[in-house]
Amino acid sequence: MWRPDFPYVEVEPAVLDGYHRSFCIYSRYWRGTPERPGLVLGLTPGGVCRGLVYRVAEEERHAVVSYLNERELGSYAYLPKTLPVTIGDARVNAYTFVADEAHRYYAGDLALAEAAHIIMESQGIAGLNRDYLINTVRELEATGFVEPALHALLRTVEELTGVIEGGSGI
Repeated sequence: MWRPDFPYVEVEPAVLDGYHRSFCIYSRYWRGTPERPGLVLGLTPGGVCRGLVYRVAEEERHAVVSYLNERELGSYAYLPKTLPVTIGDARVNAYTFVADEAHRYYAGDLALAEAAHIIMESQGIAGLNRDYLINTVRELEATGFVEPALHALLRTVEELTGVIEGGSGI
């Protein structure tokens, strides 16, 4: 959402009904390893997701979709979908990626403590899994979005951090 890395004409806040952000996909490279997978975000059914919609110029559409498909579909459990989103009073279709519940990397709806332990213990080529969570929450807040479930996950990870730093480790 905050790192589009493609040309766009404008960006607007939008609401996607029927999906929510969730740490529901195992990462065996960017935020974990094959031996100790981390977790990354996916859009999974249920609830509502507030985010940003990027409008691209018609002549850039094909190139942007190709770029996004290469970036998002190469190594993770996502499915491309065009879904209706609400921007102000208008409904438009947006190209997005949702979690593929049939994929072997789909972790599903993990318990809060389990997800926190995985995130706390994982690191991949892109760094610590907990940094990904922290940066996600910060970026969402900076954009004006609050995600109570992600805040609860972050609080649980912070509690685990205190346990580890306090020496009575996991």
